[in-house]
Amino acid sequence: MAIGWSPKHKEQYPLGDLSHAHFLVLAANAASALGWQVVHLSSAGLIASTKMSMASWGEDVTIQLADSSALIKSEVNGNQIVDWGRNKKNIIRFLDMLETLRASTPASSLDEQYESLQLQFVAPELDELRQPPPTATDNAKSILSLFIPTKGYFVTPIIVILNIVVFLLMVFSGVHIMEPDSESLLKWGANFRPVTLEGEWWRLLTCCFIHIGILHLLLNMYALVYIGALLEPLLGSVRFLVAYLLTGIAASTASLWWHDLTVSAGASGAIFGMYGVFLALLTTNLIEKTARQALLTSIALFVGYNLLFGIKGGIDNAAHIGGLLSGAVIGYALIPALKKRDGGQLSKLTLVVLTIVVLGGSYGVIRKLPNDFGQYDKAMKVFVENEDKALAVYKLPQGAPADQQLALVKSGIEAWHSCDSALTVIGQLQLSPEFKTRNDKLKQYVQLRLQTYRLLQDDLTGAQQMHMETYQELTERINVLIESLNKPARK
Repeated sequence: MAIGWSPKHKEQYPLGDLSHAHFLVLAANAASALGWQVVHLSSAGLIASTKMSMASWGEDVTIQLADSSALIKSEVNGNQIVDWGRNKKNIIRFLDMLETLRASTPASSLDEQYESLQLQFVAPELDELRQPPPTATDNAKSILSLFIPTKGYFVTPIIVILNIVVFLLMVFSGVHIMEPDSESLLKWGANFRPVTLEGEWWRLLTCCFIHIGILHLLLNMYALVYIGALLEPLLGSVRFLVAYLLTGIAASTASLWWHDLTVSAGASGAIFGMYGVFLALLTTNLIEKTARQALLTSIALFVGYNLLFGIKGGIDNAAHIGGLLSGAVIGYALIPALKKRDGGQLSKLTLVVLTIVVLGGSYGVIRKLPNDFGQYDKAMKVFVENEDKALAVYKLPQGAPADQQLALVKSGIEAWHSCDSALTVIGQLQLSPEFKTRNDKLKQYVQLRLQTYRLLQDDLTGAQQMHMETYQELTERINVLIESLNKPARK
């Protein structure tokens, strides 16, 4: 997802017949003419700040001399992680001014000015332009800065850290690092219609901080850091946080509305929501025109690609779409406050109204969802209790007496019949095709179990010697069914 605008820009300027001394004078004069403050000057080049005041953001423009050229680099010097194209504009303006001064300043004047300029040079041992390039450690520190809350980029790293901490706690508690099962995800707060609709509404939000394996976490956190770096400085931390939480809830509601029996977890519903907010802002003049078109194209491609990729199984595209659409609505709702210079009260009112609308809308949608889950839950509890009873035979110690084994096998057969009866009750409920498919798989699972138990019974009673190949084949089919039943959906 390498899209958008970098927080720096650089170009190489060939000196031609221009000496280092003359170029340095022209560069210093050009910076001053543009209203920049030269903060570092040496025979190796200069550094100028475009920052107009201590309260504003700006960029550092570094000009570093080489043998026959000069490297001109502009990069942000505040907490911004993106520049909206300002760095490139800085270099264009600088080069235009440099050429203007070069054409109008005689060489003799440049010689005189260089003598005065030398008096301002820093000592060679203090010249940062002659320092070695950054080490791997320096680069690592730069990457770590993405996880440090700063002004204009405060909420995003906190959300990232919270997601990472939750995932580590899950792993340390015994949850599988690559492929957590549905039971583990539900214990930690994943979204699941039968459970959420039974009063556990908090799952609409907690599921946004739970991830289905480390790869799922890393991909979502990468996308979150990117959109957070772009959007949080533009919205402000409070609006960013409220928008993130509201779109996460809206995405989870959309997932419940679409899926009857899918365990859903992940931050991408909320992340898509923030992309929706950003896409809405990109259709206005809040963002500089030169940056707007490139960002609009690249982010639209990113969103489109991920939605198409989400068509494949195991991806909760309903949450993605729900987050995206709710984000776009929130983005447009925030525009009046963002355009108003002193929009504090308007912003607060907008956030309150949006919160009421999203929470109220989510409640209304959920209340209208078909709720045949009481009978379903009762039947599934019967199924689980009898399954546990039936599987007790596998918990016997090695070498247990044959009569004890036979008693548990017979009891197990009765328990599996009770499981089948519970599934028959579920099959009579008004359920979606997804429910029916799962119920059919459970029916197959029970029938396979019954076949294995009858083989065990015949073997223990001496009625017929067990065919191990048949038993192993049935066991493999059981394992395949269990794996397909336990596979959760990613957001």
